[in-house]
Amino acid sequence: MKIVIAGAGEMGSHLAKMLSGNGHDITIIDSDQKLLSDVGSLADVITVEGDSTTFAVLRKASVRKCDLFIAVNHEENDNVVAAMLAKKLGARKSIARIDNNEYLEPNNKEMFIDMGIDYLFYPEKVAAREVINLLGHTSTTEYVDFSSGKLSLVVFRLEPASPLVGRQIEGFDDDETPLSYRTVAITRGGETIIPRQGEIFTEGDVIYVIARQDAVKQVMEFSGQSNIEIKNMMILGGSRIGIRIATELQEEVNIKLVDYNAEKAYRLAELLDKTLIINEDGRNTEAMMEEGLSNMDAFVAVTGRSETNILAAMLAKRMGVKKVIAEVENLNYINLAESIGIDTIINKKLVTASNIFRFTMSTDVQAIKCLTGSDAEVLEFIVKPNAPAVKTRIKDMGLPEDTIIGGIVRGDKVFIAVDNMEINPYDRVVVFAMPASVGKVGYFFN
Repeated sequence: MKIVIAGAGEMGSHLAKMLSGNGHDITIIDSDQKLLSDVGSLADVITVEGDSTTFAVLRKASVRKCDLFIAVNHEENDNVVAAMLAKKLGARKSIARIDNNEYLEPNNKEMFIDMGIDYLFYPEKVAAREVINLLGHTSTTEYVDFSSGKLSLVVFRLEPASPLVGRQIEGFDDDETPLSYRTVAITRGGETIIPRQGEIFTEGDVIYVIARQDAVKQVMEFSGQSNIEIKNMMILGGSRIGIRIATELQEEVNIKLVDYNAEKAYRLAELLDKTLIINEDGRNTEAMMEEGLSNMDAFVAVTGRSETNILAAMLAKRMGVKKVIAEVENLNYINLAESIGIDTIINKKLVTASNIFRFTMSTDVQAIKCLTGSDAEVLEFIVKPNAPAVKTRIKDMGLPEDTIIGGIVRGDKVFIAVDNMEINPYDRVVVFAMPASVGKVGYFFN
């Protein structure tokens, strides 16, 4: 697939690196030559220097021949204009990053489609939604619903108290009673493992479990942590993510939002009438203690600096806060942050990748989730009637070694996949795959 990316900042360079690694032909546009040089050293891409909102530069980038145009410039207006022009010049699909929730309202969304923009994505909104979802499932580090909630991916770290520690992974014996959940992957020591028969759970493993809706509660108990009702919460950072979380939860939860910028703090006080706004530096340990950090059920660090978020989250964890979430945009810090005990990491690049990746697949992908702290992705397909997988047992399909089918939704019935199960036309199939196989798995269901 020929893909043109407008914007060589952190998000654009991450997408370029990820997509070029999957064999796509990538061209990236930016007016900053240094950013283009940096991307060129990381990934096999063509670089075009210039303004992506001009016809001349878009033509130079050959957008008329491109299958997908992705606008991720720093400025929202530049993205909208660039995506619109690219579509008019011949791009098959055109998508744009935005920073304004108003654009996503149904009537307004239709206007952008009429202008030629196929898809708008707002990473901060999706990240905020993930945080809110996790606050409802506090014993997990990630939680994703598939097929309208019929299947869920539950991710959690095995604490010493977990009953799974030392046990062998189940789900490989085709003669046993139908499963209600199955472990599809483990992250151990920074490496992601697709489990095989005989694998043993160990303390500190981060495990990825596909579960039926009726088994989610039981699966969460395996973490060794109890679910906590969030009554008091502190948010560090009056960022877009912080504001969205406070806006949605301030009616139900006592929230303190801390921001070091006095001017912003005053604006936030006017905007969030049921949230207590505190003008303070979150790195000041004494000040955070005075504001009652140790009495919080949850702490969410979403400033613009990964280092600040990690340090503040470490402090919150040390003070006994039960659920700690940190936004870590520097991908190199994610494993570090997880290794020092931060419960959950939020990363806008991975949120964006999940939104965009499905546009690059040759088959219809209903949902895709790029997982934090793991190289793997989880995809949901609807099986086409003449697909190679139809009427074939899973163990005979010839799936790549680093791929595993977690669950199947067939009408109102939900199955956790085992090797002797057959795939039917129109089944919804949830697949866990490592990067090298993500581009190959669609073949089996298309």
